Amino acid sequence: QVQLVESGGGLVQAGGSLRLSCVASGSSFIGAMAWHRQAPGKKRELVARITADGSPNYADSVKERFTISRDNAKNTVYLQMNTLKPEDTAVYYCNVVVWEHSYWGQGTQVTVSS
Repeated sequence: QVQLVESGGGLVQAGGSLRLSCVASGSSFIGAMAWHRQAPGKKRELVARITADGSPNYADSVKERFTISRDNAKNTVYLQMNTLKPEDTAVYYCNVVVWEHSYWGQGTQVTVSS
């Protein structure tokens, strides 16, 4: 069973930065890793995704501001979030795919004040 532990959320002023981390355990191979978010009253949406070989893609709303990266030796995925906006406020969820199975973290709150 793969388990995910997220960290790095918090409260930040608009224009600030945060770095989220997600450590996966329970498998020696991790496929694609991603960050999703869900704001109150809205559907969960994909923020950024990175393939096993390191190719990233981003939602249009976060391009040029967020950077996803991974450390395969540590089974860890990161999300560097810069120039944060109030509309980035949401619960951020880590998601990984292991042998066609999808696993989710418990979520970490990111709140951006104006």
